[in-house]
Parts: sequence; structure tokens; C-alpha cells
Amino acid sequence: MLRPSAWPWWVQVLVVHGAARLLSAGVLALVARTQAANPWTGAAPSYLEYVGLMWDGSWYRQIAEDGYPEGLPRGEDGRVLQNAWAFFPLFPVLVRTGSALTGLPWQVLAPSLALLIGAAAMLVVNRVVVLALTRPTGNGGPALDEGRAASAGLLAVVLLTTAAASPVLQVAYTESLALLLLAAVLWCVLSHRYLLAVPVVLALGLTRAVALPVLAVVLVHALVRYRAARSWTTQGAADRSPTSGPASGTVTLVPDGVRGFAPRDRWRLLVLALAAVLAGVLWPAWVGLATGEGEAYVLTQAAWRARQEVLPVLPWIDVATWLLGGFGPVLLGGLVLVVGLALASRPARRVGPELSAWTGAYAAYLLVVVEPGTSLVRFATLAFPVAAVVALGVLDLGRPWVRRLAVGGLVAAGLVAQVAWVALLWRLVPPSGWPP
Repeated sequence: MLRPSAWPWWVQVLVVHGAARLLSAGVLALVARTQAANPWTGAAPSYLEYVGLMWDGSWYRQIAEDGYPEGLPRGEDGRVLQNAWAFFPLFPVLVRTGSALTGLPWQVLAPSLALLIGAAAMLVVNRVVVLALTRPTGNGGPALDEGRAASAGLLAVVLLTTAAASPVLQVAYTESLALLLLAAVLWCVLSHRYLLAVPVVLALGLTRAVALPVLAVVLVHALVRYRAARSWTTQGAADRSPTSGPASGTVTLVPDGVRGFAPRDRWRLLVLALAAVLAGVLWPAWVGLATGEGEAYVLTQAAWRARQEVLPVLPWIDVATWLLGGFGPVLLGGLVLVVGLALASRPARRVGPELSAWTGAYAAYLLVVVEPGTSLVRFATLAFPVAAVVALGVLDLGRPWVRRLAVGGLVAAGLVAQVAWVALLWRLVPPSGWPP
């Protein structure tokens, strides 16, 4: 998998992803035989029932078949109960449309659609990684040659598609769709197709609550282009100067659209930045208008929180204290520092400023808006540039046999982690369990 292949890149990606999904299907089918009766399925459900109805899959099914409630359901104490408004509409709408066209039931169509979308996501992820690694640097040369970048792109897919929570790419969840849309937005930005990214980021805003960190990518990309344009014009002025005096370094602006940061691209990036902000608030605003309560989305999210309210950062401190006592917050602060240093390190920067910006912004976003728990393993799927960083590290290993051993070890560890994820999290042992 690290050597050039006669197969086209897309065939390699689909073969790797298909093999990984077959292995995950085997794990899910075996674990399903041990599943006890639960609120969503009977004991020992079929494979399709297991991947289509468990956990949030039944919430999405309710949305697809019955729509959203007219208002916010409340308990006798007046608190908002857990309800379908917490879940974004694009995936269930796609399944409902497909069901109307094919007549297939939810438990067949939803996981099948997620599986197909996941395959498309892996293709786009591969292209994003290769594009990020082969773009010209400030010195005018490629960051990596095409062969090495292709190996890194394929290996990144291998690591991502065999990771602990990768079975989520074939169940009735939104990870596949969110990963596809996110990767598509990043590809549009890297290839300067800014207006094409606008509808994609809006669709992302109707899929998962992860659109807002895209703003960081847009801003970093704009800064990179601005600095590159200034650097080029400065160098051009110095090269044209007949003297070596102080004036030879004077910045002389060249016509935009030649090598610089053209005004049309600046405006398009501004439109994309505004679209990212809109996408980040689109669903909460929609929920507020539909229910007649401005804070309806936040109140719904609070129904899943231990404190029964949405607070930034504090839930992380609560969980750290619960696990480790007074030392917990100190360790949490140290962990945040380590993650920050890792994201700023040279290995992380090798994938380019935009992918680094996404990873850092997404990590910060999770720290601010998410209550930490076992679902973080699943959330990590969208931090796919980390897989590219690890892939580059593996390719840097000296001898081919060492690289093959490292790849084999990482894949084996991922498969073992998958078994643990499905058996310990996806399988529910009544009356309660940790969510996947």
C-alpha cells in the first residue's frame, strides 16, 4: 500500500475502504448476536436493524418518517425533554427522498446511503490530502513530489477507514455525510473554488454542528494568499530594481489576477466566510423560528447534558474533577497545552495551514461546545488531517520493512479498537450504557 500501483488512485481508495467496511460489517454482525433487547431493537437483531435503528439512528428515522415535533416537548417540571430538534435534517431528508423513490424501508436505505456516502467521502479526503501536500510552497516548489503525496493520501485513507469509530461510516448516522461535505469544502478552498464551497458549507450546516470552525480555515487561507501575494510583489520589485540601494526592496504592486490576490478572489472568500458563519447558526435559528422559542435548540441540547444547561468549557472541568478529583482540572489544562503544542508542531504543519487550521479550530470548538464523553471517539472522525500527519510520519521511516511494520501495527490497533468500540459502546447493555 506504500508502493506505486498500476490501479488508478480512486480504485485503490475504494478497495481499501471497501475491505475495511467488510471487516467492520463482520464485527457488527457478530456483536449483534449478543445484543440484548433494547428500546430500538429486539434481542439479537439482524445486521440491518443493528446498523439502522440503534441509538441516534432511531431519532433520524423518526425525523424521516414523522418529521419534527410542532413545539418543544416538556416534562411536568417544565424542562425540555430530549427530542428530535437536536438532530440536523439533511441526512433524514435524503433518506426520505430515497425511500419515496425506491420504496425501501429506513433500516435498509439509511445505512446503505451512509455506506455509499462514506466511500465518496474517502475519495474526496484522498484528493484533499494529495492537493494539500503538492501545492507550491513560498519558494515555488512542490511540498512533496506526486508519488510521495499519493502514498500519503492513500495511507491517510487506510488509517481513517480502519480507526476505532470507523464503523460509524456504515450506520444510520451523519458522520459519512459530514465528512464528505467537510472534505469537499476544504478541497474547494485549496483549489480556489470559493463560490462552489458556499452551498457545500451551507449543506454542512444542515448536517452537523461543525460548520462554524470552517471560518478559521477561510481566514487562514485568506492570510496565506495575502502574504504570498505581498511576498511575490516584494521579490518582483527587488528583482527589477537597477540598484542595490534601500529602494530596491520597495513593494511595487502588480496587477491583481497575475500572481497576486485578485479582488474577485477576496470578495469570493468574504462571501464564503459569511456563508460559514450563516451555516454555523442556520439550524439553531431555524429551530427557534419553527418552535417559536429563540433558545429552542440550546434548550434541547441541554436536555442531554448532566447539568441540564449548555455551558462552555465547564463540563470538561466537571468530568476531569469527577474522574481524578482536584488533580483533574490541572491535568486537563496540561492536556490542552499538549494538544495545542502538537497542532503547532512542525509535523502538524506539514499538511498545510488550512488543514492545520481546521484541526485546531475543530478541537477548540469541541472544547467549547461539547460535553466530553465516549462520543468524542466518534467526533474525532472529522479531524481527518491527523491521519495525514501520521501517514507522513510513517513514510519518513527509513527502511521499507519498518514502514510496512508500522502500517500493519496501526491497522491492527485500529481493528482491535473497532471491536472494542462496537462491543462496549454500540452494544447497549440495558438498562443504560455509554453512547457511541
